[in-house]
Amino acid sequence: MLRFELTLPIPYTDSQLKSAIAKKAKVDITSVLSYTILSRSIDARKKNSIGIRYVISLLASIVEEDKVAKRLGIEVVSLPKVYEVVLPKTPRVDSHIIVIGSGPAGLMSALALSRSGVKVTILERGESVDDRVRSIENFVATGKLNTNSNIQFGEGGAGTFSDGKLTTGIKNPRISYVVQALIDAGAPDNIRYESKPHIGTDILRQVVKNIRRQLIDLGARVIFSATVEDIIVDNGRARGVVYREGECTHTLYADAIVLAIGHSARDTYRRLRDIGVYIEKKSFSIGVRIEHRREDINLSQYGREDVTADYKLATHLDNGRGVYTFCMCPGGEVVPATSEEGSVVVNGMSNSKRDNINSNSAILVSVTPLDFEGEDVLAGVEFQQKYERLAYECTGSYLAPCQTVGNMLYSLPNEIGKVKPTYPLGVKMKDLSEILPEYVYDSIKQAILVFDHKLKGFADKDAILTGVETRSSAPIRIIRDESGQSNIRALYPCGEGAGYAGGIMSASVDGVMIAEEILSSEYI
Repeated sequence: MLRFELTLPIPYTDSQLKSAIAKKAKVDITSVLSYTILSRSIDARKKNSIGIRYVISLLASIVEEDKVAKRLGIEVVSLPKVYEVVLPKTPRVDSHIIVIGSGPAGLMSALALSRSGVKVTILERGESVDDRVRSIENFVATGKLNTNSNIQFGEGGAGTFSDGKLTTGIKNPRISYVVQALIDAGAPDNIRYESKPHIGTDILRQVVKNIRRQLIDLGARVIFSATVEDIIVDNGRARGVVYREGECTHTLYADAIVLAIGHSARDTYRRLRDIGVYIEKKSFSIGVRIEHRREDINLSQYGREDVTADYKLATHLDNGRGVYTFCMCPGGEVVPATSEEGSVVVNGMSNSKRDNINSNSAILVSVTPLDFEGEDVLAGVEFQQKYERLAYECTGSYLAPCQTVGNMLYSLPNEIGKVKPTYPLGVKMKDLSEILPEYVYDSIKQAILVFDHKLKGFADKDAILTGVETRSSAPIRIIRDESGQSNIRALYPCGEGAGYAGGIMSASVDGVMIAEEILSSEYI
């Protein structure tokens, strides 16, 4: 197949793309048998001429591809293959693995294990995605929080209520396995080739349901509203779990356990510490959500309102702090992400069309174990909780404290202007210095001005800051060895909650890797 690049102006049609492909390859359009988009990205090198840059693989009725490729100065390639999980041995027919958590790591680990013939039971403390949506809607309507089923907990994990970003800094062949699994479950095919792929929370909810159905068809069991209270350990090896389902407590045994608990399962962290699982403190970040009008960000980034823009900004300040934007949600909303009563936590979410009036992103400041109080391995958790509770106390409710950039930077009245906050429970205008460490507040102030030089309008006086965001990553790492096991054998920590991933894709890949370790272990 012939591989080449081309750029089309915005907007364009599929027929225009096919014509451009034929023209680029210097073949008649009737000889274009098929083509595959290998990559698609926005070409913004000239703001007065924004285009879409494609990398195309073309199958045409050309007999001498090599000669044509040489004449045109393009490549002859083969299509990339999807990664396959290879069984090093045939599992025992009675082998059984418990997967704790149904976020990206847990689902992909369970899928790889089930496809390999292993019996899997998934224990998820939250509800199925449809019930979870209703619990979140009830929280927004009444202020009554379900501490086990919310933005953090439930089918699909925290990523289900996000932008559904699949971008990652890792280079791992298992990415293609995860992408194909998502497409098979209903994700759009374009996640295969977009330079910045995303699914959107509206589509992702259906995708995770479809993965669950696949798992059940493969013989897996999925138990919702099942909170793991203890790990059964015998002679240094995990043998099973004790979990609560409603008013009933159950014991379930297994050959190995995948610990994919997510970064907010604080009660589980405490139990793991108490039974002697090796855990270490880890750096993470804390900050706020910033909201601008979507059209303003689009104009600033691309010079036109109709091209959806995202951004990724970072700086290292003279005070030694790193500050960066995180989980940018074009055309999205700020959502209530607390999982504990008496605390306020925010996050961002977008639907697939990204067409809401505002765009938002976290502005996060790095913190290290040196910033935490006390020597306990869970001091980072206590650090998070302190500022989440301050945010609640600041408003006296689940309303979120909110400040304009104009008030923070220029001492203007703290009044809502053209940017309307999207946090669904409502906001109270407050000075965020009341709920953030002084060094975090000052770092955010400095960073906004730095980012304004990189993205004009970032320091717009009407931009809205909503706090607090504390759950960008886990505050701990559960130590594992080269085989993926903790110091308690047959206990496999994985994903974001164990400190080994930073998003949907990296967590999913980590889940597949752990499945492979189990499939090559003595336990099955």
